[in-house]
Amino acid sequence: MKNIGTSAFGVKAPIIRPGDDLVEITVDCVLKAVKEGKIKLHDKDIVAVTEAVVAKSQGNFATVDDIAKVVKDKMGSGKIGVIFPILSRNRFSNILKGIARGCDEIILQLSYPFDEVGNPLVSVDKLYSLGMTNFNKTFTAEQFYKLVGSIEHPFTGLDYIDAYKKICGDKCKIILSNDPTTILKYTKKVIAADIHSRKRNKDILLKRGGKVVITLDEILNQSVDGSGFNEEFGVLGSNLSTDEVLKLFPRDTKTFVNKLQKRLCEATGVKMECMVYGDGAFKDPVGGIWELADPVVSPAYTSGLEGTPNEIKLKYVADNQIGDLKGKEAEEAIKKIIIEKSKDLKNQNISLGTTPRRLTDLLGSLSDLTSGSGDKGTPIVLITGYFNNYADE
Repeated sequence: MKNIGTSAFGVKAPIIRPGDDLVEITVDCVLKAVKEGKIKLHDKDIVAVTEAVVAKSQGNFATVDDIAKVVKDKMGSGKIGVIFPILSRNRFSNILKGIARGCDEIILQLSYPFDEVGNPLVSVDKLYSLGMTNFNKTFTAEQFYKLVGSIEHPFTGLDYIDAYKKICGDKCKIILSNDPTTILKYTKKVIAADIHSRKRNKDILLKRGGKVVITLDEILNQSVDGSGFNEEFGVLGSNLSTDEVLKLFPRDTKTFVNKLQKRLCEATGVKMECMVYGDGAFKDPVGGIWELADPVVSPAYTSGLEGTPNEIKLKYVADNQIGDLKGKEAEEAIKKIIIEKSKDLKNQNISLGTTPRRLTDLLGSLSDLTSGSGDKGTPIVLITGYFNNYADE
């Protein structure tokens, strides 16, 4: 029996620039890593490439002024409401800067005690200690400060009310409410700045009297004077590049992964699966932050990564189906159960406790944790043995 199961390797790459042939660069980097690590490749091994370098190679950038122009065109003059942005300088500061440039006045509505992906504005425990056990009240920024005192993000140390107010300047009024319709008391023109609940909130606002309501995927979903864009996600998934420039989520990622799969097969003789990944989908148990600030974990992947795991739970089998067998007999009995398992274990006790997620969400999270977001320099991840199981020899 093989003793090594799933392995994930961070693969170093050169600094990627616009116009670089990322398919060829990725193949070259993987081949070097395989040789250096003496890694044996098999069909269904996986090469994952972070969305950041895909977008960079495409030159998919836009400016704050590009956002401002879209906002002016789509929202018109007057007061604009912006609801439920995430609390992130990297993700939202330049978007907010562009919105501010494109309008006369902003009512910025923040959720509390945390944003959509779990970034805390203020500690839940702190609010509980002040006697607040539900979060259905509306506050002005001044009222909220009076209630809670200082505001400080546990990791960045940032006061996001103050930070976002400074970005917008005097044209911004900040309120705090978890009800999306609160904004309609101030203006009927609204930008829903949330990520995963944007479609639902847009629908609610339109049904409750909103006149012009757009979401962040409707900003830069087409080019502005030659700028970058993303037809599906707009500025969702974007990151701060410089004080005036954003890197957008990559385009044409399905074409990229299919080309990469073909070239890897030509170079190695192995049919590997390929994917582009962004943020993983996992939650920090200390800070309460759900990592997924991108609109999806993986915008594109090859066909072999469709679906969800179809696995039995070894613990359940060992406790319930092999009796008192031990050693080699127990091993062979479990192997037989794995080999003969149904192609669809949904709702069967034998699969109790296995992870009910899409393969690409699991693999994207593994890749994100492996590559990190700092200075490791490994925007490519090679995953081997992911589809192996206990019965494989």
